[in-house]
Parts: sequence; C-alpha cells; structure tokens
Amino acid sequence: MIQKISTLLAQAGNRYDSKTGAISAPIYQTASFGHPALGQSTGFDYTRTSNPTRLVLEETMAKADGGHKGFAFASGLAAIDAVLHLFGRGDRIVLTEDLYGGTFRLFEKVFRPFGIEAIYVDTSDIVAVGRAMKLAGVKAVFIESPTNPLLKIADLRAIAKAAKAAGVLTIVDNTFLTPVSQLPLAQGADIVVYSATKYLAGHNDVVAGMVVTGTPELSERVGFYQNAIGGVLGPQDSWLTLRGLKTLPLRLRQQEENARLIAEWLEVHPRVRRVYYPGLSKHPGREILDREHSGYGGMISFEVEDAARIPAILAGVKIFTFAESLGGVESLITYPAVQTHADMDVSVRERLGINDRLLRLSVGIEDVGELIEDLKDVL
Repeated sequence: MIQKISTLLAQAGNRYDSKTGAISAPIYQTASFGHPALGQSTGFDYTRTSNPTRLVLEETMAKADGGHKGFAFASGLAAIDAVLHLFGRGDRIVLTEDLYGGTFRLFEKVFRPFGIEAIYVDTSDIVAVGRAMKLAGVKAVFIESPTNPLLKIADLRAIAKAAKAAGVLTIVDNTFLTPVSQLPLAQGADIVVYSATKYLAGHNDVVAGMVVTGTPELSERVGFYQNAIGGVLGPQDSWLTLRGLKTLPLRLRQQEENARLIAEWLEVHPRVRRVYYPGLSKHPGREILDREHSGYGGMISFEVEDAARIPAILAGVKIFTFAESLGGVESLITYPAVQTHADMDVSVRERLGINDRLLRLSVGIEDVGELIEDLKDVL
C-alpha cells in the first residue's frame, strides 16, 4: 500500500485506464457520455457533474490530504466560492486579516451583500481567534497559514480544537505549503482549499482550484454546489494539474532550499528593513511548523528601506519576473500594495504591514546563486 506522498503523486493516474494500460491518465475531452440503456449509466453522464480525468485529480488530492473527497474547480476563488455557499444570511466567519486580496474581495464585495459577515482577526493569535469564535452567529473560521503576503503562521491544531468545541467549522487555505508540507485535516480542520494554479500545478500554465473535505456530510454538500454552480475544472486543465502534482515534492524541496538561502541573504542586506520567511530562526510561528513537522515553503516577503526604489527594482530584475501569481518553477516578484492587495483600503494595508515598501518573492527552481545576484544588482 502506498504510504508516502511522493509515491502517491508520482503514480497519480497510472493503472487508471485498464483498457489500454495508459501510464498517463487519458484526457476525456467530452461534454456528455452515452448511456448503455434506459436507467443505466457508466458512472459518468455529463462533465459538469463528473469527468474521468477530473476524477483522477480529485481522488489524488483527497488521498494526498487524507480527506474524504476532493473537488476540482476552475480557479481557487471558484473553490472558495463553493465552500462559502455552505453558509447563509446572518452567518459570520472569522477570517485571517492579512489574507490574499482576491479572497478579501470575494468576502467583502460578493458575500457581505448577501448577509455573510467576515470578522477579521490575526489568526496567529490563538487568544484573538478564540475570542472571535465566541461571537454570536459565528459558523466557521477561515485561515490562511502561512498568510499572504506576511507569512504569519497559525496554530491550526489549537484553533481546530477550539472550533470543534464551539461547533464551528475550520477551513484552511493550504496553497502556500501544500499537502507535501502541511496536512490541515490531520490537525483537525474540516475543509482544505487551494489555488491549484500555484504549487499544485506548478508551471504557470493553468488556472485551477481544489477543495478537500474531511467528512461524507461536507463532501455531499460541497459536491452539490460544485455541480449546481458549475465552476468546474475542464479535462485538459485537470490533466495539466495532475501532471504538475507528479513533481510537486521535488519542486517544493528545491524552492524551499532556494528560499531559505535567499531569505538569509536578505536578512543581512543593508537596504532591507525586514524579511518575512517562516524558515528563519527568528520568525514567529516557526516553532509551530517544526512541531507539526511542516515545511517552510518557497515564499518570501521583504521591506526595502525606501519605497522610491521599488520601480527600479521591478524594472531591473533579469531572472525574477515582475508578475502576479506564485508557486511555479519560474521565480516571480510581486508588489502586493498595487497588485494582489489593491482592493484593501490603504489604511488597512498600512496597519497590517502591507505597505508601499513591501515586495513578495515566489522563489523558483533556478540556480540560487544567480537569483541572489539578480537581487543584489537591483538592491
């Protein structure tokens, strides 16, 4: 029996097509499936409901996360949208305060008008989370860990335990660490979500999202919304994501090693005020990751000493690409204040530390010496 995630992912889709023996799961590029007879089905009727290629991906992710069932969506936000349909008017959700700007926009501009209220707290502060969960109407806590872009770490095990005692669901966005480095369900979470565009697919060539549920009851409910809303991942993109998963452990290992060396270099650079990276010895929350045997990921954020230098840095990099997104094999540099978090009010961004001096790096698999030289030239 397969027990290691590297073996599970490398074997994903193999032996699935017993008819031909295809090593790579076939792409079933079809909208509909024929019925053998009246009242009979092959198990597939219409691709919005289920597709063989998408099913391989969904089953692989469920096994990787130790969950009951997986669901693939057309984007990470589509995945979160389906999960938020579990809630209704008058419900409140405790939410990581320094989270991805797109998730913030979804809560504030889409679901708040429908009567679902987000309560923002520092989810790295277990006392603040516990206090917020006791407020009337709270039905869930939604956690990013590490957060985007400040890379704060939440004690998922402690939060999930408190949430269960309060009758509250725990939802974790595990995009940055993936099931290779962090298993939220094993720590007590109920639902895990991903922007599969990022590390899971890993090559900046597909947009996708994933949900993994921990119980049959949640699987039934999320599955209903996946089919009813229809924001599903197509067969071709399912195959691309599945292919990306096969090398995820290898990619993440190199990205994390590169990120650690870059973060240590930035930490002593005279023109850098502050470095955020969970793998640094002084990073708040590193002890939590070490205790849970989690990795540190390939994301770094750092503040330069002078915001006026930002345009020259972004224009001057030769290996890092100035672009949004993250998690691919290519290294990217992003300016959160005007890109990923532009929908946040300026005063809120400043209070959280997402200021006009902050840059975010998604570290790829290139030669780390050349990546450091690239940053050295522009800093």
